[in-house]
Amino acid sequence: MSGTRPDVVVVGAGAIGLASAWRLAARGAAVTVVDPAPGGGASTVAAGMLAPVTESRIGEEAMLALGMASWALWPSFAAEVEAAAGTPVGYRADGTLVAALDADDRRLLDELVERQRRLGLEVTTLRGREARALEPALAPGVRAGAVAADERSVDPAALHAALLTASRAAGVDVREAAVERVLVSGDGPDGRATGVALTGGEVVEAPTVVLAAGSWSGRLAGIPDAARLPVRPVRGEVVTVRPPGGEPLLTRTLRGLVHGFTIYLVPRADGRIVVGATVEEKGFDTTVTAGGAYALLRDALALVPGLDDAELVGVRAGLRPGSPDDLPMVGATAVPGLVAATGHYRNGILLTPITAEAVAATVAGEPVPE
Repeated sequence: MSGTRPDVVVVGAGAIGLASAWRLAARGAAVTVVDPAPGGGASTVAAGMLAPVTESRIGEEAMLALGMASWALWPSFAAEVEAAAGTPVGYRADGTLVAALDADDRRLLDELVERQRRLGLEVTTLRGREARALEPALAPGVRAGAVAADERSVDPAALHAALLTASRAAGVDVREAAVERVLVSGDGPDGRATGVALTGGEVVEAPTVVLAAGSWSGRLAGIPDAARLPVRPVRGEVVTVRPPGGEPLLTRTLRGLVHGFTIYLVPRADGRIVVGATVEEKGFDTTVTAGGAYALLRDALALVPGLDDAELVGVRAGLRPGSPDDLPMVGATAVPGLVAATGHYRNGILLTPITAEAVAATVAGEPVPE
């Protein structure tokens, strides 16, 4: 490595890794980020919903509290990143509309709204015509809707590009290289992280190593069993379309219940719409499948018929980092100097601001956000 020895080496240059590195650099730390393909993981495939309310589930109150806390940080976080990078991140505060297509879907929506209200969340119910008044592109048969007015979205690809620029401007050394193993000195309670070895044989020494490699965080060699992270990959396919003429077809995030299946459509500033997402336990397979794309397009067209003539911009697959309880693993591990920032499953983009703060506080030996 050229230059001085870093204080921290971050393994992984997705949104979580870059945001953590950026926050650490702002505290005066010398930071090196290592990733063979920055942005090549789940971050830039994600739809970018900042939706703690419509993602909430009974029994996941801790996850809801964490999501709401990070959601509250997003306005200032987005503004800071844009100012530091000089480019937009596609942040939108339009809210989320949940639409139920048929009578059975309406019953599912009623149950969903009841659960959310039991959690103390603010949701406004709508009749079918009221939902169509908000989003005229909805199918005429839509039976009912519900609005979470405070939910937001961001363009993950634009966010990642801005975080990369902001990090480099703050002095972060971003290296396109693969980590072969994490280096740990000694055995047992006396061992501690001392850096990483790259696949070419080079060693990057640092007293702190942050594991932010998404689904691959648990597969890195060199980590003692006591600190190995039980992360698994969960494949998700998304489709991107562009309505005819490039005119915006939706004004807010649309989450649909379509014949018992859930789908979401997230609009971008340039008129594109991201449709997602499948959930498949297929290991590290990132194959884009005809069946996955068909299911997404079938339900999207049932909900928004005007997409029938839309341009098919692309189909992509990413690997969400799942944990045994699908809750994130953030903070100090059993090995001193080794910090975890992974396992965010479906909420990586939402939890980026608060994870970065928690990582920076952990490295500095300060209390993490409550």
